[in-house]
Amino acid sequence: MESMTNLAAHDPILVPEHRRADIVKLAAQLAPGQRVALSTHLNSDGDGCGSEVALALLLGQMGIAAHIVNPTPWPAMFTYLLGDGVVDRSPDGAAALKGIDRLIVLDISDVKRLGSLADAVRALVVPPLVIDHHLPGEEPPGTIHVSDTAACATGELVFDFAATMGLQITPAIATALYTAILTDTGGFRFSNTSPRCHAIASRLLAAGVDPEAMYKRIYASVPRGRLHLLRDALATLEVDEAHGMAWVSIAAGALEAHGVSSEDLDGIAEYPRSIAGVKLALLFRDLGHGKVKISFRSVRGVDCNALAKQFGGGGHARASGALVSGSLTDVHAKVLAAARLMSH
Repeated sequence: MESMTNLAAHDPILVPEHRRADIVKLAAQLAPGQRVALSTHLNSDGDGCGSEVALALLLGQMGIAAHIVNPTPWPAMFTYLLGDGVVDRSPDGAAALKGIDRLIVLDISDVKRLGSLADAVRALVVPPLVIDHHLPGEEPPGTIHVSDTAACATGELVFDFAATMGLQITPAIATALYTAILTDTGGFRFSNTSPRCHAIASRLLAAGVDPEAMYKRIYASVPRGRLHLLRDALATLEVDEAHGMAWVSIAAGALEAHGVSSEDLDGIAEYPRSIAGVKLALLFRDLGHGKVKISFRSVRGVDCNALAKQFGGGGHARASGALVSGSLTDVHAKVLAAARLMSH
C-alpha cells in the first residue's frame, strides 16, 4: 500500500500546520526501542479504544513497542479492535505502568479522568504525552500536547499523526480510526461532523473498512438487556417545555439487573435530545453510595461544558459529563435548577 508520505503530494486532506508542528514536537519524544504505554479515560468509548489501537499499531511501524493500560476494563463491544494478540493489553492497574519509557494518554484533558491510574501518572518522572480533542481540563495530564477541539474525534488527530510521520494506514489501523470517528460523531450525525471528517472516513473506507460490518458491530449487535434498560430509562422521561429540557434516569443496580455494562448506556441520552423543542438533554445514573453520574447533551447554542463544570465535570460544548455527590433526588434538584438558570 502506498505510504501516507507519497499520498500527501496529491492529498486534499492536508494536516493543519499547527497540528503538524505539535505532532513533530510530540514525535521527537519517541524513539525506536522505547517501551510506551497508552491509556485513555475511565469507561473507554469508541474514540478512546480506537485511537489507542490505531496509535499502538502506528508506533509499531516506528519500532516502538506499545501496550495499552486503561483504568477500567476494555469494553466488550470493541474487542474486535484487539485482533489475535496484535495489540498488547496489560492488566488494568498502575503496576502495568512500571518500567515504561513514556506514557501517551488519549482522549483526556484532565488527569482525574484516568481514575485509578491518576496518582501513578502524577508520579511519573517524565510527564505523559497527550493526544486529545476536548476543552482544557483543570489538571492537564501532560505538557506536550497534540490537542485541537476542532477535531471531530481524537481518532482524527491520530490519523494526522500517521500522515505527518509518513506511516501506513493498514486495514487494521483504518478499522480502529473509523471506529473512533464513527462513534464520536454519532454515526456522522453530531455537530462535530465536518467536511474533513468525511474526507478522512472516505480514505479509511478505501484502506479496507467495511461500513456495513462496522454498523453491525457497533449498532446492531446489542444484548437484549440493553433494550430493557432503554425501556426502563424512557419510562422515567420528564420534559420541561418552558426551558427546552428533557431528562431520563437510571436507577442504582439497573445495569446489573439487566446484565449489561456502562457501555450499554451509550446513546440513551439521545432519546430525550430528539424531542422537538428540547435544547438540553440529561441522563442521570444513580451509581449508589451517594454518587450520581450525569451525561449532558445539547443542541447548538447551549454549552454543556459550562454546565458540567459547575459540578466538577466537563467535556465538549454539546456533550459533557459530571459525577456529583448526593442522592438521585437531591442531584436532580441541584442540576436541573442550574440548567434552568442557564437557559434564560
